[in-house]
Order: sequence, then C-alpha cells, then structure tokens
Amino acid sequence: MSESLLKGFEVEMYTGRHDGTVVGCSSEAAAAIEGIVTEPDRRNLEYITPPEASYQTQLKHLLEPRQRLRQWLQQRQLTLLPGSSLSLGDSQRFERSDPGNPYHQFIEDSYGTRVVTASVHINFGLECSETILAACRLLRCEAALLLALSASSPFLDGQPTGAHSQRWRQFPITPQQVPLFSNHQHYIDWMHTQLEQKQMRNVRHFWGSVRPNGPERPQHLNRVELRVCDLVSDPRDLLAITAFAELRLLQLIERGNSEDPLASSDLSAAELAALADHNDQQAAAASLDAELRHWRDGRPITARQWIQEQLDDLKGWGHQQPAMAWLDRLPALLEQGNTAMQWLQRHHGGESIREIVSSDAAAMAALEQDLLQGGLG
Repeated sequence: MSESLLKGFEVEMYTGRHDGTVVGCSSEAAAAIEGIVTEPDRRNLEYITPPEASYQTQLKHLLEPRQRLRQWLQQRQLTLLPGSSLSLGDSQRFERSDPGNPYHQFIEDSYGTRVVTASVHINFGLECSETILAACRLLRCEAALLLALSASSPFLDGQPTGAHSQRWRQFPITPQQVPLFSNHQHYIDWMHTQLEQKQMRNVRHFWGSVRPNGPERPQHLNRVELRVCDLVSDPRDLLAITAFAELRLLQLIERGNSEDPLASSDLSAAELAALADHNDQQAAAASLDAELRHWRDGRPITARQWIQEQLDDLKGWGHQQPAMAWLDRLPALLEQGNTAMQWLQRHHGGESIREIVSSDAAAMAALEQDLLQGGLG
C-alpha cells in the first residue's frame, strides 16, 4: 500500500469590504506580511503552503497565513471574500499591482481581466518523471470532477453568468490545444516547440487544467499541479477534494496501466485530450449536474454519478489510507451542492448577490476562527 504523497497549495483570494465590494491591496499586503504574494491585478493575492503529507498539518498551513492577513486587513476595514470571479465587478478595468512589471503588462495586454480570478492549485509530490506524466494523464481526464466539486463562481459584475464556474469559462487556457503527453520526452519536445513558436512566453506560461511542475521545467520535474479548481473557502472541503485526487493517484501508482487513460481507454490520445477539454467546459457550465463523457469508453455520465462511483471504489480499496478519513465531507457536498449551486439557489430564492457574498465572507471568517480555536487538534 502506497504512502501519503507530499501536498502543497497555492491559494488565490480576493480582498474587499465586508459588504462584498472588491478592494485591491495586494502590493501593500505582500510588502507587510511574509508569505503573501501579488498577482498581476491588485484585487487578488496568493499564499503558498509548504509541502507536507499530513492533512492535519496542511489544515494549519491553510489557516495560519489567512489569520495574519486578516489581522492586517481588519485595520483597514477590509476582509477576505469568497468566490472565484469578480462577483460584484468591475471586470471592465484592470488594476495593476506592479505597474512597472513588463510581464504584468503582457498579461494585461493579452488577456485583460479574464485572468483576474481566484483559485486553488493543488500540488502532489512524485519522484519519478514518468509517474508524474501518468498522473497528469489521469488527473487531466478527471479534472472535470474536481472542478465540479469546487465550482464557486456563478456571478460576474453583479449578475448570474449562466455558469457554475465563470472562472474556468473565461480563463485563457494557454496553449489552447494541449496533447495528452505519452511520456516525459513528449512533454519536453512539446514545451520546446511551444516556446520556439512563441505560443508560450516562458515555461510558466502553460495554463491548463493540469501540468507537470518542478524546479527546472521541462527537464527536472518533482510534482503534478492540478490547476482546475475554483477557490474552496472551507479548508475542510478543500482537503476532502484533495484527498479524492490523492487517492486516485495512489490507485494509479498501485494499479498501473489499468488507471492510466493512455493504456486502458478505448479512445485514442487525441480523442482523450478532446474529451477532457470538453468535460472541463461542461463542468464549468453545470458542475455536479454536468453530463460528461467517461474517459474509459466515452459513455455519458453525470459528474455526480462519476464521483459517486469513484467514492464507492475507493471505499473498497483504500481503507488503510490516511486520506480516506478526509473524504467524509464529500457525500454532503454531492447532496447539498457546491458553493456555486448553493449561491444560485439562494439567489433564486430572493437574496441579492451582495447579500450572498457578504454573508459568506462573514461565515468564512467565523469558521476559520472556530477551526483555529478548537478544530485543529
């Protein structure tokens, strides 16, 4: 039985007023608080947790930077806001965090506010480059399930968008066409080609649902990075989604080809890449209710049904795995819906978008306080 993987998170969040209005302050926050990093637009900022296998320790790592940030924001009558899109606006204007930064200038000129979203990137440490590429294949073909669980961006500029993840619908996936990498050399050759053809500006400019990562890309890799998830405000739900992904990777490591889409799908590599991209867009539109196509044979299946089937399989397989204990929150999430679904239900019930965002901002702050005071063990 495989051991737990090292995990780490990159968490992007909006700052704003308690009424839900987004107010940018990332440059000042990053200068004042260790561990806070700017994004090109000053309305959202990022913090990164260190690699750690223990879920309990990662819970602390997820909460502690927020606590320091909240204390600083409180002095300015500001808070952290839930959601992954500019729910109350303004998506027509880019607010630069570092006006003199040429890369930020490129981002603004190329993409505008399509990049001004909040998300969580989940990194899993793996030692072998070929295992990392196999992990990329599996996670890419199941990324839609993880987006469906995490969707939290149904609003933009004070209006429902018709999507559950407006973030993934608008985010500029770069390059637009990415193959299902057959091995490490395929990835290396493809990366060099993209850079030579200026499809990518640098090795970091690979913005897909999943990518290999490491200290010297593309040659030296040490992790797979899952980039598809919307911001999950409750860290316990985030850890449940992470456990689901980790257990799938552990199944891949143990079972080998039977969990590798390239080896065990009825579809070709090109068909799998197209299927994964299609599924991601379906999940962005309807999340848990989305009709997807299963990577094994292309059959139609809802995201909720596919996740439930995976959970049933994991129960029979992974009872000795530490991550299994963290799946307990997923049945309720499947039944009650993710953040986007709950927000839309409240909006249909008469709550304004401002009321929803402001009340959930307060609930997020209260939850973090409760976890820090009593829930961390």
